[in-house]
Amino acid sequence: MNLIRNFRNWRRYRDTVNELSRLSNRELNDLGITRGEIHGVARIGR
Repeated sequence: MNLIRNFRNWRRYRDTVNELSRLSNRELNDLGITRGEIHGVARIGR
């Protein structure tokens, strides 16, 4: 079961990173996120 949970968590992290990476710098700024913070924000989102 841990394997399935870990895979789902990893997939959610990758989906979040991909979605945030597609946003423009202005859109990220509106959210209060810089491009360099995307990976950290995606990790916290778990």
